[in-house]
Amino acid sequence: MDALLKNDSFMQRLAAVSPEATQAYKTAQPFAHAVFDDFFPKEVADAVYDAFPNPKDLEWFKFNNANEVKLASSQAERMPTVIREFLYFLNAQPALTFLEKLTGIPALIPDASYTGGGLHQIQRGGKLGVHIDFNKLETNKLDRRLNLIVYMNKDWTDEYGGHFEMWDAEKKGCVTRVLPVFNRCVVFSTHEKSYHGHPHPLTCPEGVTRKSVALYYYTNGRPDEEKGGEHSTVFLHDAAKKAPSVKGAVKYLAPPALVDAGRWLKRAVTGGKR
Repeated sequence: MDALLKNDSFMQRLAAVSPEATQAYKTAQPFAHAVFDDFFPKEVADAVYDAFPNPKDLEWFKFNNANEVKLASSQAERMPTVIREFLYFLNAQPALTFLEKLTGIPALIPDASYTGGGLHQIQRGGKLGVHIDFNKLETNKLDRRLNLIVYMNKDWTDEYGGHFEMWDAEKKGCVTRVLPVFNRCVVFSTHEKSYHGHPHPLTCPEGVTRKSVALYYYTNGRPDEEKGGEHSTVFLHDAAKKAPSVKGAVKYLAPPALVDAGRWLKRAVTGGKR
């Protein structure tokens, strides 16, 4: 975090959001969004890239169903220090102020639990179907308003796929595609019509993965025209989904201390047998 806070040019860029940038964000199609290239200082982005865990380095939560084939981790406590501090910065006031100015959404609230966010990684053949996001944070019923995604993929080519797609409100097709190249940051508003995803299986070489850092932001309430019934992630194609196991849900969403306590209890009951 210090590397970002002490970088004067970066901090000045965060503070200097122009009215034109805000207007461009609000009028972007098919829904409000902005794309920034080379967003973070190179030395910081390189450090996050170098520390990004490979599929065997963390106890990833594995999604493997008709709509999602990906790895995810929201447990910042278990991540390398440089990534943990990167996440902390994106939840800190300078980042929040930048996002409020850019989007025009006041009083953004970060999620210290990184529920559903944190680190995402997709291997060859993986995908994320077109969807709208869950609209309430389960723990406190705050309204989800904003997503920020930073891609960590060096030497990524168009042929690898993995484009971030934004679809029209009528769900007829993709309007805007974004290649997930290194240090590209996408910010977009989430609501009942912000359908997005990357539905086409990755064609990158074996051993190459699509890496991203994801932060979600909330408010206490939302505009009346955006209100809808509370729901979890809603996929465009209502394919049958394999429900995550209790074990898997604990790994992805529970604090590490709770996970460790569960393992200790299991060993105590079984005498160390698995």
